Amino acid sequence: MDTQFITSLAIILATFALYIFIAVYNKAKETSDFYVAGRGVPPIYNGMAIGADWMSAASFIGMAGTIMMLGYDGLAYIMGWTGGYLLLTFLLAPQLRKSGSYTVPEFIGDRFKSNTALIIAAICTMIISFTYSIGQLSGSGVVIGRLFEIDAKLGTMIGVVLIAIYAAFGGMKGITWTQVAQYIVLIVAYLVPVVFMSLQITGNPLPWLSYGDIVGKLGELDRELGLSEYFAPFEKGTKWQFLALMFTLMAGTAGLPHVIARFYTVSTMKAARWSGAWALLFIALLYFSAPAYAAFSRFILMTQVAGSKIAELPAWTKTWVDTGLLKVADTSGDGILQWNELIIANDIVVMATPEIANLGIFVIGLVAAGAMAAALSTAGGLLIAISSAFAHDIYYRILKPDATDKQRLKVGRITIVIATLFAGLVALDPPGAITQIVAWAFAIATGTFFPALVLGVWWKRANAQGLIAGLLVGLAVTLSYIFAAKYGGFTILGIIDTGAGVFGAIAAFATNIIVSLATKPPSQEIQDAVINLRYPEQMTYKDGEVYMED
Repeated sequence: MDTQFITSLAIILATFALYIFIAVYNKAKETSDFYVAGRGVPPIYNGMAIGADWMSAASFIGMAGTIMMLGYDGLAYIMGWTGGYLLLTFLLAPQLRKSGSYTVPEFIGDRFKSNTALIIAAICTMIISFTYSIGQLSGSGVVIGRLFEIDAKLGTMIGVVLIAIYAAFGGMKGITWTQVAQYIVLIVAYLVPVVFMSLQITGNPLPWLSYGDIVGKLGELDRELGLSEYFAPFEKGTKWQFLALMFTLMAGTAGLPHVIARFYTVSTMKAARWSGAWALLFIALLYFSAPAYAAFSRFILMTQVAGSKIAELPAWTKTWVDTGLLKVADTSGDGILQWNELIIANDIVVMATPEIANLGIFVIGLVAAGAMAAALSTAGGLLIAISSAFAHDIYYRILKPDATDKQRLKVGRITIVIATLFAGLVALDPPGAITQIVAWAFAIATGTFFPALVLGVWWKRANAQGLIAGLLVGLAVTLSYIFAAKYGGFTILGIIDTGAGVFGAIAAFATNIIVSLATKPPSQEIQDAVINLRYPEQMTYKDGEVYMED
């Protein structure tokens, strides 16, 4: 066994032991622990947990690679995913926390006084979270596959077993504190290599300030090779695709059930706002570093790997070729590897960076542990969202309202295990790259929950009929566009499958408004309750008056 393997394995096993210890120590004993962590999480720690929940395998493993391949066009991912937090923090999170709900479907059921709306919302939650979790399990397969030098499919199955055990055991309480630890592991693992690379290449330890010079040099290298410049806009897609993707990711962030659920774990509206502010800070640390990662990795590959003799390539290339995620082909037959003969999967850029930059075995192990933390933390939050949609919203609210806490916890845990197994099976042969699969989940959230929640909180005239029609039309339009663009080559203005949410959102807003106006308005009690959501906790709105509570 080589030293690199033993070091990586030791670091990953040590972090796993920590996560499982935290999950067991904070085991959910009541349903409020299982779904909302007893509503007692301090904002700064909730911000870290949101960060870990948010920074999935797509962010950690896939995003720098996506930017490296797409150049300027990849920035839509960064602007969309960070901008969405501002939308969520100011537009929805405090109001949803004041509602006192456990889940997004429960809020929708209570706001519109409709069990039908609750069931449709629960089904949408399961579709979104299931799609998203395929990307996470696929990501864990990449990491485990590289670590054990086995096929990524077998790595995925190992990830399925690990995730099912600790998500089912700890519930939201266990997952919240596990995510705090996972955030610390993943952010350290992400920043250490990029800081060292910056020192190596530019002599400056601050990659955020130094990578601009490298982007300029990449432009010169591209011109020499006759390629489109790395920073030239809209080379890989249309301007409309860029804007549609950015909107889809932004609105999808504000409508993702597993992210919104994190805001239910704090005690007040003010704490919900502060959670969002801390989360934005913690998320920005990674997102500001991704373009630097992309630039440095591309620069090293273009200057130190491309142009080498194929017989003398660095040792790391062989281990990645074995995983099937890197292809080296001497198509020109000159024995020298040209830039266009190197085919790199987006999903290995961050994982391979410590080896590309020769940063040593400890850093390689640390990055592997960080990538696993990213995949596990998000998968945990997603599985709790699937579990609560079924066990709380459908089983308890609809099928068996007299169920005991013990029965509800049991159903919740069984749901997690089944959902993980199904998602794992799909992840064995994923339908796209990790960032692409995750973008589909955002598109569905944009076409369903974003319009439903914005109108539900800010338009008192929205009624159950409008909401149900909006959810169904938004879901149908988004899914139809994803399938038509992905498998039929159909596009409007060059907008591909990842930007489908923009059409779903337009259709859902229009349907919701038209149907609501064409049918009976909600009762005065519901309209007062909607206005009441906008006031701080100590104020109550009733019959056109605002009352201060003692």
